[in-house]
This record gives sequence, structure tokens and C-alpha cells, in this order.
Amino acid sequence: MEGGAWQKRQAPDAIISKYTAAIVQWQNAALWQRMSWVRTPLAAPNIPSQFSSRRTSSTLPRTNQTAPSPPLGFSQAPAGAQTAASNPGWSAVPAAIHAGTSGWAYAQWKPAFYPEKLPQKKFLEYYASQMNSVEVNYTFRAFPTPAMVENWLAATPAGFRFSFKAPQRITHIGRLRNCHEAVERFVSVLEPMRAAAKLGPLLFQLPPNFKADAAQLGDFLAAPALVAPNAPMVAFEFRHASWFREEIYAVLRARNAALCIAESDDLRTPEVQTARTHACYRLRRSGGYSAEEIEAFADRFTALAGEREVYIYFKHEDEPSGALNAVAFLEACAKRAGKR
Repeated sequence: MEGGAWQKRQAPDAIISKYTAAIVQWQNAALWQRMSWVRTPLAAPNIPSQFSSRRTSSTLPRTNQTAPSPPLGFSQAPAGAQTAASNPGWSAVPAAIHAGTSGWAYAQWKPAFYPEKLPQKKFLEYYASQMNSVEVNYTFRAFPTPAMVENWLAATPAGFRFSFKAPQRITHIGRLRNCHEAVERFVSVLEPMRAAAKLGPLLFQLPPNFKADAAQLGDFLAAPALVAPNAPMVAFEFRHASWFREEIYAVLRARNAALCIAESDDLRTPEVQTARTHACYRLRRSGGYSAEEIEAFADRFTALAGEREVYIYFKHEDEPSGALNAVAFLEACAKRAGKR
């Protein structure tokens, strides 16, 4: 797809804008009540059709349904966190599907996701009992210490995958120039992850004002750490329309680098697969995704997982709709695997 596929979402009608604040407040209250279903038998309310928000077209399938209730019976943990050695709820998910959120250290996710009395030091352990991957944004600003990496590995079961956002010194300050040494250090810090078979893609998210430069991208991808026999998987999230053209896709294909297919309230990336071995999605829409949308994602990504590994990360932030979406998505994928 060409750069024209980059689109801005339409501004809402004047009438919808008039009631936006009230509708969002009401929907958030209803969502929190439904999410409490994870821990209590409360019935989730039905949202009247007149409050359904109008949505515009996007890269991935959309419906006008509201966000789903937490899935019942999806290996919900007891009041205490499950240990990494226990059988995780995602054990029946196809091995090539990895899903989660961009982070886990959110006390605001209690009690809808995390048990109310769970200490923060147990968050990752519990998270990994419900989802099989996480995108670590901490590395955007600092390298993790060896002790941090060791603790992350110890808190997660076999089969769990970590993806890492590349340091800003590479993507935003250096803008991919003269960064081979920085890439080498980044990769070396994460070597224990690779050795433990828990390393997912490294995400290079470029700033919105960084325009396409095919030659610079090619030089960057030639970094020794990215072409070595044990080189990590990589993905690029471009946020300027100029990158979305065949010349750039050809550079990515030549180095088996994935075009990260991102969606937010303001933008979307063309759905073009450029890596042979993996695909990367970042689903960042506010308010989460409906039950029908989650089912559509499960169909779509289960099919794609027959060709390559697929990494899907839902939005994080201060409310747990992204985490609940990811759990529901993994449950839907597990059900499809059981039907084969």
C-alpha cells in the first residue's frame, strides 16, 4: 500500500461532540463495572444502542459494539498470584501467537485485573499467568540492569516473550545515524533474554517528524548486531506518511524487518507484511475493543500465525481495558486452536 493509506480519523459530528464528555464518563463507569466481573459475579450492564459511538474505517476490522466483559473461565487466578511454575491460562494458545500490553506495573489495574491485595512485586508474575507477552517501554529511556533482566526472567514461565522498545538515543536523538555501537549495546544487554528463548522483537519507534530516508534505514539495518547469526527480530513503527511506500518496504524485506502495524485514535499504518518470520501489531485505540472485534482479531491473527510469529500489544495506561482485551483475545485464539 502506498503512503496515501495513512489517514487521519474524521472529527466527530457537532452533535456527538456536544455529548462526548458525558458519554465517555458513562461508558467508563460501565466498563469498570463489567471488568469487576473478573473477581465478582456481578452482571455486566447492557449499553443502550443510542450511546454507541460512530467509528470510522481503519486498518483492522471494526464494529460498533462496546468493549467486552472479561472472559469467564479463562484460568482466572485466585486471590494470590499464580506462580510462574503453574500452568498459565494461555497454555492452549497457538505457539506462534504472542499477546499482551505495553507494560505491567499499573496499580490502577486493581481490582479489575490484578487482585486487590496483590503486592506490586508480584505484578509481572501474575501478568504472565494471564498473558504470554509484554512490550517493555522502560528501555526507551534506560537500559535494564542485569538484575532487572534476571528478575523478569524468573517471574515468567517458559514460552513467555518480552519485546523491547529501542532507546531514544537511537530513534529520537541519533535518528538512526551512527548508532551501530548503541545497537550493539542494546542487543548485548538483552542477551540473557535470547538465551532463555524469551526475546521477542525489538521495536524501533521513530518520531512523527522523522521523514523517510531509505538509504539511512538500509545503513542502520546493516549494523553488525542486527545481521549476526543470532540477531534479534526487529520491527519499525513509522509515524510519518512518507515512509509508507514500496522503496521502504523493499529495504525492510531485504533485512527481514517487520513494518509494525500500529493503530491509535489519530493514525493507522498500512497493513503490509515485510518480515518472513514475524509480524508486529500495536493496537492503541482508546476505550478498548468490542467482543466482536476481539473475535475478528482472533480469526485474523490465528490465520497469520500459520505463516509467521505474531506479536500483538494492546494499549496500557491507567485503566485495564487493554489487559482485559488481551486476555479475551488469547482465550479466543485458544478456542480456535481447540477446534482444529
